[in-house]
Amino acid sequence: MKRDFNTNVPEVSFMENIQIDIPLSRKRDSYHQLANYLSLFVFFLFTAAVVAQTKVGGVIYDEFGDPVPFANVVFPNSSEGTISNDNGRFYLQSDQTYKTVEFSFVGYKTQTITLESRVSTDLKITLATDTAELDAVVVYSGKTSKKNNPALDILRKVWENRRKNGLSQFKQYQYDKYEKLEFDMNTIDSAMINSKLFNGMEFIFNYADTSRVTGKTYLPIFINESLASVYGDNEANKEKEVIKANKNSGFSDNQTIIAFVKDLYADIDVYERYLKFFDKSFTSPVGKAGIDTYNYVLRDTAMVDGVEAYNIVYYPRRKGELTFKGDFWVAADSYAIKEINLQATKSANVNWVKEIYIEQEYDVLNDSLFLITRDYFMSDFALNKKEESKGIYGKRTTLFDNYQFDIKKEEDFYKRRVNDYDPMIYDRSEEYWDENRLEKLNKDEKQIYTMLDTLKTNKKFKRLYNIGTILASGYYEVDNFDIGPVFGLLGFNQVEGMRVRLGGRTYFTSNDLWRLEGYLAYGFRDNQFKYGLAGKWLIDKKSRLTISGGNRRDIEQLGASLTNTNDVLGRSLASSSLITAGNNNSLSSINLTTLGISFEPKYNLEFRLGTSYRTIKSGAPDIFSLDYFDPDSPTGIATETRQADASLTMTYTPGRKTSNYGVDRTLINSGEYPILYASYTKGFDGFLESDFNFDKVQFYYSHPFQLGPFGRLTARVEAGKTFGEVPLALLNVVPGNQTYFNLTGAFNTLNFYEFVTDEYVTMHLDHNFNGRIFSRIPGLRDLNLRELVGIRAVYGKISDENIALNAGNINYLAPEDVFWEYSAGIGNIFKILRLDVSFRGGYNFLPDARSMAITGSFGFSF
Repeated sequence: MKRDFNTNVPEVSFMENIQIDIPLSRKRDSYHQLANYLSLFVFFLFTAAVVAQTKVGGVIYDEFGDPVPFANVVFPNSSEGTISNDNGRFYLQSDQTYKTVEFSFVGYKTQTITLESRVSTDLKITLATDTAELDAVVVYSGKTSKKNNPALDILRKVWENRRKNGLSQFKQYQYDKYEKLEFDMNTIDSAMINSKLFNGMEFIFNYADTSRVTGKTYLPIFINESLASVYGDNEANKEKEVIKANKNSGFSDNQTIIAFVKDLYADIDVYERYLKFFDKSFTSPVGKAGIDTYNYVLRDTAMVDGVEAYNIVYYPRRKGELTFKGDFWVAADSYAIKEINLQATKSANVNWVKEIYIEQEYDVLNDSLFLITRDYFMSDFALNKKEESKGIYGKRTTLFDNYQFDIKKEEDFYKRRVNDYDPMIYDRSEEYWDENRLEKLNKDEKQIYTMLDTLKTNKKFKRLYNIGTILASGYYEVDNFDIGPVFGLLGFNQVEGMRVRLGGRTYFTSNDLWRLEGYLAYGFRDNQFKYGLAGKWLIDKKSRLTISGGNRRDIEQLGASLTNTNDVLGRSLASSSLITAGNNNSLSSINLTTLGISFEPKYNLEFRLGTSYRTIKSGAPDIFSLDYFDPDSPTGIATETRQADASLTMTYTPGRKTSNYGVDRTLINSGEYPILYASYTKGFDGFLESDFNFDKVQFYYSHPFQLGPFGRLTARVEAGKTFGEVPLALLNVVPGNQTYFNLTGAFNTLNFYEFVTDEYVTMHLDHNFNGRIFSRIPGLRDLNLRELVGIRAVYGKISDENIALNAGNINYLAPEDVFWEYSAGIGNIFKILRLDVSFRGGYNFLPDARSMAITGSFGFSF
């Protein structure tokens, strides 16, 4: 969007309530620019490949040598301009040729300089104080007042008029959407160009360009375009997006990458209190929660697309919170947001992201109706937030057009189909794209496809790509077969000793309709081989009708989970942890065979009907016993449980996002959606020498709650009951944890098999404050640590009949007095480590009771 900058001071009467302090205003930041510019040598190296005709960059200082934030930088007699950031840095480029550039700010004399060349990126500008302006105008510094602040008066008008703007004014709406995703390597310098890593691939640097936002040189490595029509019904609260075309280059037609990036860059509504992306809730500067989070300054007035608008600058009141800095323009008549820029503050507690930059532009249809026309989202992914660090730009540009209203669709139109994959979407012609793009590709963007298509034929690139694939997927590709997962190669437990495991799977494409998987393992202490083999076949894409089956013989920890599944290849971490808290010999030797059929009558709603036959016995019978009294046994005691059963399960995961459409789908938003699981299992005696007749019902529900600036709470409830007499191998064991790793759903201070039940209810509450407390403590603020607290409780009972079956050495004890524990922890240590300390809240009188447990986990998260 082009705006007509008013570089003069606003009318005195308009600013008469503002209190003055020019120097301290430099604590605020501009949303248009980032720091750290390349040297002239590197810049001129790529000038031949750059389209822009004029580029200027540098730092603006005052007479005392301090940087001046939010200063206007414009090409005279044009509508092209920007503002400096909180360090006084600026960058501005244009496709036109200009010989001068103008700098101005409230309280300083306007300065115009002559450019000696079209490329000047190391300018040092000093603005002189204008005494006359200081007598008339005041600028806020530090924390601004909430009283007599015209910026807040305007903001309150924005809230009052919110519902008059946007799509919510109509019963139905529809529009066209064009989306462009791009990944770029940034901060390209001579060291990178001369690196041995790029030997044989030097040609790619001919395609480098300079970011219009940061002024850094970047190299495109991935681009994706999509065209869609969006339909919505406000009365029915329904919305549907119909993809019409998708074009991809870089890492082949990788639906997972596309879906992952789209999920990171979810659409945001700046009027909401909190804006959620990167698994975080940022406080919106336009939402009602902003008044306690940001300082606001009424900075300027200008004509924006022919509409008079107020310019308000905002910046956070405190460091370390999930906040932005930037500015927005408010239409003077309707108080609608006309344009907004948001840049996440560097002190925000977000990992692996150095910069977050958002632009949104709106168009006026009448005096009260504004609709979004352009949405730009850029992130700089890097290992650290240092200015000189290299990283990857992730950029999303979305354009909106052809709005239509009050065209009603049939109710069935909005029904989400289980499988909406159409291969033709990914095979549109160049003519189709040229005709339907809402914004034509520029020269550099067109060259991306050429460069990436050439790069994919390069042998060295193929090797690097294969290494990246192994690290990302855990599998090594050999033709149509994957070897892995490589991260599960080694394990250890007291029964098997050191354990090695090697497996693989068939893999032709990400959308295979069938897949075979298997593994072979060996324990060096018990000198035994173990294996697992499974297969599945997607019969019908529309309903995702799938049959599956398999067989597994292995050593397993059955007391690590209440809600067990019949996943033949699944394995608990508790079964093969390299380090454990004390000896763990309570492992079972199982032989499991399963057969099942599943389907999805509704998106994210799955039903599964399955049968299984298993034999279970102790993995260390001299120490741990699963024996039960059996009058049909010659000795009166049976050491092995044989059981056939059939089960019906239902799993509902509203909000789950997946990619790929074959028998396997890739989960995109792990941990971000609720899970509802229910099952009924019928055990049969006599069938294939099965031992017991029983009925079992189980229920499980987990839900993550985003609590705005207070972090995220995850609540989990499990309940179940077994009807009939069953031995220990078929009872519900309250999951303990004798490892030093966090196990989902387990009690960290419990040993395995400490509590045994046939009727139970558990509750887990875990909260992550996302650094809200530590961000207010000097000395801890810059470490970006995150506070974690939790509480877990279980109530359970066991019948006298099941106790009477026990012939082993396990003491059947149920938590009828409620067992509970609480924990506190620190997350984000070195960005990947979490440590928790759990404290036992009951049953401390039991032998070997652990009053405290320390657990941890590794992981990559934003």
